[in-house]
Amino acid sequence: MEAIRGFFVRPDPQAQLRKCNTLIRSNIRKLDRDIASVKQVETKTKNLILQADRRGQRDPTRAKQAQKEVRGFARELVRARKTSSRLVTSRAQLNSVGMQVNEAFAVRKIEGSIRASVGIMKDVNTLIKLPELAGTMQELGMELMKAGIIEEMVGESLPEDELGIEEDELADSEVDKVLGEILKDRMDKTGKLPSVPVEPEKKAEEPEEDEAETEAMMDQMRNRLEALRS
Repeated sequence: MEAIRGFFVRPDPQAQLRKCNTLIRSNIRKLDRDIASVKQVETKTKNLILQADRRGQRDPTRAKQAQKEVRGFARELVRARKTSSRLVTSRAQLNSVGMQVNEAFAVRKIEGSIRASVGIMKDVNTLIKLPELAGTMQELGMELMKAGIIEEMVGESLPEDELGIEEDELADSEVDKVLGEILKDRMDKTGKLPSVPVEPEKKAEEPEEDEAETEAMMDQMRNRLEALRS
C-alpha cells in the first residue's frame, strides 16, 4: 500500500532537502576527520625523518641505514600529502554540491519546477567514485535523482592508479623535494643528502633491530592511510 501511494504522491521537497543536507554534512564531517588523521600522519612522519637523520649523524657506522630510513619515511610523507590533497579537494567539491543543491531547491520553490544540474551531476559522480564516500554518496545521489536535480550517477570506485597515491608515482624527485624542505640545512648543492662513504663489510654481530622497527613504523603508517580509503 505504501509503495502504491508513494507512486502517486510526490515526495515533500523540504523533506528531500533536509535529507540531502544531512547526508552532505555527514560526509563533510567524515572528510574533516580523515583530513585531520592524515595531518597527524604527516607530522609524525616529519619527526621520524628528523630522528633518523640525527641517528645517522650521531653514529657514522649507521649512516647508510639512516639514509635508507630517511628516504623511506619521505616516501610515506609524499603518499600522505597526496592523500591529504585529494581529501581537501573532495571536501571542496562536496561543499559546492551542498550550495548548489540548496540553490536548486530554492529555485524550485519560486518557479515550481526544478532543472537537472550538470555541475552537481559531475561533482556527485566524481565523489561517488571515492572509497571514503562511496556508500553515503550513493544514497545522496539517489535522493538527488528523485528530486530531479541530477539525471544519472556512476557507482564504480576509482581505479587505484587514478587515486594519485600509487607507489610508482612516488618519484625520487618528489622524495628529494620533501627532504630538501625538511632537511634543508643538511642538503648538499645538488639538493641531496651527503653521500655515505662505503666501508668494508663487517661481520654482523647482532640483528638490525632498528631496521625491523623502522619497517614496522612504515607499515603502521601505510595501514593508517589505507584505512582512510576503505
